[in-house]
Amino acid sequence: MSPASPTTRATVRRHDREIIALALPAFGALVAEPLFLMADSAIVGHLGTPQLAGLGVAAALLQTGVNVFVFLAYATTAAVARRLGADDLPAALRQGLDGIWLALILGALVVAAVLPTAPVLLDAFGASATAAPYGTTYLRISALGIPGMLVVLAATGVLRGLQDTRTPLYVAVGGFSANATLNALLVYGAGLGIAGSAWGTVLAQWGMAAVYLTVVVRAARRHGATLRPDLAGIRASGRAGVPLLIRTLSLRAVLMIATAVAARMGDADIAAHQITLTLWTLLAFALDAIAIAGQAIIGRYLGASDAEGAKAACRRMVLWGVVSGVVLGVLVALVRPLFMPIFTTDQAVIDQLTPVLLVVALTQPIAGVVFVLDGVLMGAGDGPYLAGAMLVTLAVFAPVAVAVPALGGGLTTLWWTIAGLMMGTRLVTLALRARSGRWAVTGAVRA
Repeated sequence: MSPASPTTRATVRRHDREIIALALPAFGALVAEPLFLMADSAIVGHLGTPQLAGLGVAAALLQTGVNVFVFLAYATTAAVARRLGADDLPAALRQGLDGIWLALILGALVVAAVLPTAPVLLDAFGASATAAPYGTTYLRISALGIPGMLVVLAATGVLRGLQDTRTPLYVAVGGFSANATLNALLVYGAGLGIAGSAWGTVLAQWGMAAVYLTVVVRAARRHGATLRPDLAGIRASGRAGVPLLIRTLSLRAVLMIATAVAARMGDADIAAHQITLTLWTLLAFALDAIAIAGQAIIGRYLGASDAEGAKAACRRMVLWGVVSGVVLGVLVALVRPLFMPIFTTDQAVIDQLTPVLLVVALTQPIAGVVFVLDGVLMGAGDGPYLAGAMLVTLAVFAPVAVAVPALGGGLTTLWWTIAGLMMGTRLVTLALRARSGRWAVTGAVRA
């Protein structure tokens, strides 16, 4: 069949429609998530510097703790999508509920660990004597919302696996709106100070969890899926999540090493590094939206025992990744002069940012392919390979990054190791796996 045949064109258009339909709402939901912290910071910032400093440290701890469990979304998406592809919706919903039960168990364990250790954690992360009491208050109260946050992750994975990214967008927007309103009312209206901000976030997170649970439970009852916890299913969800946990921790280690190296270069360097990371995160949201679409689409194809369809979808998404990376790279290069003054007027920081942002712009096509292939392999349930590939990446990146200052390199060199070496290593390992085709294991459950 020729590449230009009507059947092929129709298939390409179908893939494009699926990718757009899933990726656009996913991007909106991803962008809404950091707005929670922005709302908290904006409201608490008017209480005073110690309160804002305490919030900053406590929020960083919470984000780290929750992000470690992002596998609850990724693993659940792949597992549910497979069963949906196999035309077994009751089993898909049961699998999703197992992930939600696992989220509740893990959330309870985290709460039990954080409540008594909050002051120690704040001290270990460098909170000052004036900021620590406020940070402790915020952390202890906000920790009560962690089970809700993890339920949101798992339930988001359920809906993504069911090819629904619109509901998570609506819930995220509603959650952000409720969070901002509750914070303003509780902090100023009720006079609760930083505790009011924490309670507002907790209530918003549990409200989001309640909406998700309502949607999933109704679907489970409609299709005859049991709501009772299944220990075997929960253990299976945990086993599927372990490799993705290793992958996530390895990636976090890369970013922590990079930040530690930048901090030792000087104040201007670390300031420019943090600004660049902010932009990097925003760009990652755009590319991760395509990866999320990949998780859902690939899982469904493999569940339907259509390996060739999965490979064709993979090829199309890689093209989307390249094009998206090129577009984002050009945008970064063009808006650099407008972007920098938003964050700083310090000429020393701007001098560091100018070449570093160019590095980010040039490497966006690489990032686009990496994110897509990451999503494809997650959708295929290829977690063990992803864990191994990320450990290899960490082993390649760490010694080079640590050696940058000793070899006379500056922040630009460091970002070449991040955006070039680290992402390039990921590209090689993921592309080799994708090309081998060994990831395309079909069936309702990956053997």
